[in-house]
Amino acid sequence: CHFLHFAHMSRLLRYTLGNKPSDGGNLILSQEEKDLILNKEPQLEKFIRPYVGAVEYINNKIRYCFWLVDASPAEINKSSELRRRLQAVREMRMKSSAKPTREKANTPGLFFFISQPKTDYLLIPSTSSENRKFIPIGFMSPDIIASNSTTIVPDATLYHFGILTSNVHMSWMKAVGGRLKSDYRYSGGIVYNTFPWPTPTDEQKSRIEKTAREILNVRRELQEKDPECSLADLYDELTMPSKLRKAHQDNDCAVMQAYGMPVRGTTESSCVAQLMKMYQKLVEQEKK
Repeated sequence: CHFLHFAHMSRLLRYTLGNKPSDGGNLILSQEEKDLILNKEPQLEKFIRPYVGAVEYINNKIRYCFWLVDASPAEINKSSELRRRLQAVREMRMKSSAKPTREKANTPGLFFFISQPKTDYLLIPSTSSENRKFIPIGFMSPDIIASNSTTIVPDATLYHFGILTSNVHMSWMKAVGGRLKSDYRYSGGIVYNTFPWPTPTDEQKSRIEKTAREILNVRRELQEKDPECSLADLYDELTMPSKLRKAHQDNDCAVMQAYGMPVRGTTESSCVAQLMKMYQKLVEQEKK
C-alpha cells in the first residue's frame, strides 16, 4: 500500500526523529568515561546529559552525551577534554562523503540534527522485539536527550500515550511498519503519521487518560520495588507481571470503545481492516 503523510494528522500532534550526533562517538560517553572526565574537569558536569536510545530505554542502560547547545566559546576553550573531542568531531565530519555532514564540521560541538523538546515528550523506540505484545513507550523529561534510534512526540498527553500504547495502535504498527530482521521497526513517517485517530467523547477520552495513568503508575511501582527491572523484563511475554498486563487490557478496552470496536470478537485483522477503512476515508478527504 502507498501511504500519504497527512498534514491534518501531523497537526494533531507532531512527531520527530530523536537527535542525531554524527560525531564519530566523540560526543557520547559511557558511565566510566563520564566519571573519569568529571574527576579531572568537574565544571563540565552541566554540559553532560543522559542520552537515551531504543536499547538504553528498553534495557535500563545508561549512556551520556555532551550537550553544548548553551556552552560559550570561552567555556569550551577552558576544557582540554572538550577541545580534543570537538577537534575529532570536526575532522570526522570534514572527511565525510555526505555534503550535509561536511557542512556541519563548522559546528562540531552540536549534534548533526537537533530535535530536543524543551518540555516533556513521549519516546517510542525505533525497534522492539517481535516477542513483545507492546512496544514499551513512555514519557521523558527535556533534560534527557533522545537519540535518533527513537521517535519522539513533544507535548504528548496521557490520552496520546493511552492511544499509542494500545493494542489498536500496535495492530496498525504490525500491519504497516517495517522489520529489522524479525524485530518490529517503528517509523514516525509510516506508522505514526498514517495512523487514524479516534474521535472520542469526553467520557471516553477521560477513561483512556485514567487507564493510561494506571499503566504508568504500575510500571513505576514495579521498578521502584526492583530498580534493576527493565522494560524488557516487564514486557517479556513470559515475565510480564499480571498487574501490568491487567492495566494494559483495561487501556485496550477503553481505546477500542473510543473506536467503536466491540471488545469481544474484535481480532487483530478485523481491527486493522477497520483502521484501513478510516484511513481510506482520510485519503479521500485529502484529495478533495
